[in-house]
Amino acid sequence: MTPRVYLDWNASAPLLPEARAAMIAAMDVAGNPSSVHAEGRAARALVERSRERLAVALGAQASEVVFTSGATEAAALALAGRGLAGAGVEHDAVAAWTEARLPVDRAGRVAVDDPAGATLQLANGETGVLQDLPAGLAVSDLTQAVGRVPLAFDWLGAGMGIVSAHKFGGPKGVGALLLRRGLDVAPALRGGGQERGRRAGTENVIGIVGMAAAAEAAVRDLAAGVWERVAELRNSLEAALAAAGDATIFVGHAVRRLPNTSCVAVPGWKGETQVMQMDLAGFAVSAGSACSSGKVRESRVLRAMGFDAATASGAIRISLGPQTTRDEVERFAAAWTAALRRRRDRAA
Repeated sequence: MTPRVYLDWNASAPLLPEARAAMIAAMDVAGNPSSVHAEGRAARALVERSRERLAVALGAQASEVVFTSGATEAAALALAGRGLAGAGVEHDAVAAWTEARLPVDRAGRVAVDDPAGATLQLANGETGVLQDLPAGLAVSDLTQAVGRVPLAFDWLGAGMGIVSAHKFGGPKGVGALLLRRGLDVAPALRGGGQERGRRAGTENVIGIVGMAAAAEAAVRDLAAGVWERVAELRNSLEAALAAAGDATIFVGHAVRRLPNTSCVAVPGWKGETQVMQMDLAGFAVSAGSACSSGKVRESRVLRAMGFDAATASGAIRISLGPQTTRDEVERFAAAWTAALRRRRDRAA
């Protein structure tokens, strides 16, 4: 049987071996990190060492790292009650807390006239489009960018940054809010006062350790140039799909994008249909954000960019990773092209 091909790295990256090994070792530490006995201190040491390692990997200070259950909680912690402006291309976890809508052009670039009153993602998870963050920006969603493009919280210019471990090869269910010195947030969870009173609840020690190990490995691999090869594969994939017909649209291709992301739209061919056909053929891709799975709807991101309903509902996201091979890309291109031709034959 031909093995399945995973092309949905933006939904969740496979767990890195460095993260797996670190988590397995941490499972033997029994203490609660809030306890004062030796076992508790051992658990606390793991959390604080991981905080330092994650901070170094992200170009931040350890005191600026607040651990959370993931990017959704980090977004709520950063945005709740602030009434910030945000664009229609933001992830649902961010858009849920924004008010005024920032303008978006056809290429997916966002204009921000009041950075202190706005939130802006660094990279879009559906299209891969990268934004230029203005100085003084209140909050930035960094989830799709960590480990894939160079970044350092110290020089990004945002007051807060949202991070999720499983997007860069860490475990699911853990994330962080990067909180610049001098700023603070009101806790959404109250209780034991963990994370310096910003997020109550016993820390996910195993997840935190895995997150730090994954961040170090991801940043190391980025510096080694692994994503340059991924970009070459992505470009060859788009060339193969473009050869299938003139109606194919590659969203955001004219501007800077993540090296692994291709948003492909065929107006009138439902994205959900494409995803199911590719799944049956042995390929995992998605139609929009994974957090919208099971919802049959057009892409809110593409609509915000000015695309019509037929195009916005006919888009899929193909996201590659360092483990993706040229053979896998070529096989996907062949399977997708064959499905497109069958659709055209039926319509003829």
